[in-house]
Amino acid sequence: MQKQLCDVHGILLLDKPRGITSNHALQRVKRLFSAKKAGHTGSLDPLATGMLPLCLGEATKFSQFLLNSDKYYRVVAKLGVQTTTADSEGEIVAVSSVEGINLSNLMRVLPGFMGVIEQVPPMYSALKYHGKPLYRLARQGIEVERQPREVCIHVLQAEELCGDLLSLYVHCSKGTYIRTLVEDIGRELGCGAHVYQLRRMAVSPYQQATMYSMSILESIHEEAGMQGLSALLLPMESAVDVFPAVKLSTAAAFYLRMGQAVRVPELPSTGLIRLLSVDAKFLGIGEVLADGRVKPHRLVA
Repeated sequence: MQKQLCDVHGILLLDKPRGITSNHALQRVKRLFSAKKAGHTGSLDPLATGMLPLCLGEATKFSQFLLNSDKYYRVVAKLGVQTTTADSEGEIVAVSSVEGINLSNLMRVLPGFMGVIEQVPPMYSALKYHGKPLYRLARQGIEVERQPREVCIHVLQAEELCGDLLSLYVHCSKGTYIRTLVEDIGRELGCGAHVYQLRRMAVSPYQQATMYSMSILESIHEEAGMQGLSALLLPMESAVDVFPAVKLSTAAAFYLRMGQAVRVPELPSTGLIRLLSVDAKFLGIGEVLADGRVKPHRLVA
């Protein structure tokens, strides 16, 4: 008999295990929650572990805001070894000596990767070229030209250098490829490098929030069922807390839900806002227009 699907809405902070894709992790959680709809907020490589926010139900409408947010990583780079994928899952293509590389070398090199930098996306990525993911082309031995993209590295700290293993802490903007960052640092050091281990510590705005492993979720599901699992969900509006909140009258909320722009007193001059009902229930996101009205941007059903 087919399992009945549930109307479950909210955000789960999964501690993704190593060795599975983000989509595989999503499907396992979706089945656990019997959710009708679910989506993740930007892939983590199979090699990587750590925070993967999963949006269930109506929260999927706000996943883009988490996709666009800052990320925080701890990465262990293996110096002196380059691979096809820039991580430890690829084939080794070059080996160099790391003799003479120390923290003082790093202190000279790392500042060049701080702030706004350009990255060429790796071939082993989900970016598409003529409708095909780059990683599929890469597996066929095909390499295509990729345009460099601007990203911002807010913090880049060397934490430890032990032999050929370098531990780094990275706080970066959306779209940053840690594999590319590590590969570029290795090139600048003159020895090459690849990602040996990678853990995403947090996704903004959840720097202080708790994430849950798959085994903990399965244990809670077994012991407390859906009620236990639902208690772990963050409200969907937590994804958009960065936007100012505006309360709507009952009439304004009604017309906004009909797709009409409405006048609301004391609006910010521009940008997106969180829309709340008179009893402070989250209604969705609105956009302030130049004439002082607010129009619906993304609303909760």
